[in-house]
Amino acid sequence: MVTGQVQDQPVVEEKTARGYCPVHGDVGIWTQHLAAARGPQQIARDAEGVWQIHNHALMRQVLRSDLVKQAGFGAELISQVPGANNLPILYQEGKTHHEQRRQTARFFTPKAVSTHYRALMERFVNEAIAEFRQAGRADLSKISMRLAVAVAAEVVGLTNSRVPGLSRRLDAFFAGNLPASNDWFAQLRTRLNQTRMLQFYYLDVRPAIAARRKNPGEDVISHLLARGYNDTEILTECITYAAAGMVTTREFITVAAWYLLTTPPLRERYLAAPEAERYAILEEILRLEPVVGHLYRQTTADLVLDHHGQPITIPAGSKIDLHIYAANRDEAVVGSRPDDICPGRSLLDKQTMPAVMSFGDGHHRCPGSYIAIQESDIFLRRLLALPGLRLDQDPTIGFDPLTASYVVRGCLISEEPGVAQREAADRARALPSAESRTLHATP
Repeated sequence: MVTGQVQDQPVVEEKTARGYCPVHGDVGIWTQHLAAARGPQQIARDAEGVWQIHNHALMRQVLRSDLVKQAGFGAELISQVPGANNLPILYQEGKTHHEQRRQTARFFTPKAVSTHYRALMERFVNEAIAEFRQAGRADLSKISMRLAVAVAAEVVGLTNSRVPGLSRRLDAFFAGNLPASNDWFAQLRTRLNQTRMLQFYYLDVRPAIAARRKNPGEDVISHLLARGYNDTEILTECITYAAAGMVTTREFITVAAWYLLTTPPLRERYLAAPEAERYAILEEILRLEPVVGHLYRQTTADLVLDHHGQPITIPAGSKIDLHIYAANRDEAVVGSRPDDICPGRSLLDKQTMPAVMSFGDGHHRCPGSYIAIQESDIFLRRLLALPGLRLDQDPTIGFDPLTASYVVRGCLISEEPGVAQREAADRARALPSAESRTLHATP
């Protein structure tokens, strides 16, 4: 857990060639992955025939290859969806995928995000902060889910729900997304999840489709309709965006807030920093705590990897497990002290992004990375600036099989009683009275 480990470590803002390192030591919340991240073998085939890769350079070769296909995020189930001929973008490969990425890129560029979505993000954040201050206490995971859903819904086009509660419906849907098995309890959960998916379709997706058939907008659903996608195909695409955009962003916002709340020097630096440095802090936290712990691929032909000049052949049809925690701590890329939070560290590989593999790599790299960082920054900067903000309860950590990473729940925050009221009173005293304004206005 972050709180105990961070507080037990010496917190010193040490100047280095890479920047500053306000958090030292082994502070990862998902410590089960850390042993694997330091595994002695960088590539090995396990007893079940799955190739395990912990090395950043090898991982990038796999992710940039045209000889692999998606094997995670329920890829084996998507092909079984009846009535769906067009796969969601996450599962497409080759020319089809490249063309779809090219056509949807306009929704995710930094300019598009700042132009079309920043004002929306700020409005949602202000509303969420106001509700929190009025209540005096809140669960960070619930606030972050509402924010992530609100922003992603605008991008996708899920803005015409029949009844409120889109974030609750999606939260319930993914909370029940358990692996199938033969026992009666799992079958019951599967049927329940099918019901939740139908609710999502009839209450959220179908109204959005109908609205955009009449008046197309600048969003993903309108784009899919223009390409001739049917309702089932659009539903599966919406579920994909919900998993890849809403759920993952929700977890990261909560974890980033947790780190900043329990590390005063990092919080102070974050609040005083310009935007570029704040983004660097968030990306470094994400490097240490990737929301997706593993990526999976399957080879479609023999794949030859270059490992320090030695060829390694992975046969066609093999499954590959890519360990993101390990790649993000690969000292050949991030330098020494990979477990420290060092915003602005100089990466040894100039092609690598600051969050390393947290957003993936290659043609399936997450297109919404800039949206995720910007909305996280807008919310966290506003929240952490509250003078009476405090952490009341450390969250519990669970495991999500869909993302192969952490689930953070019950991170309770509150504001010291009376802070909001005192601020309102101070603002009221600072405003001139109606009589005074009249006198000043008299010539």
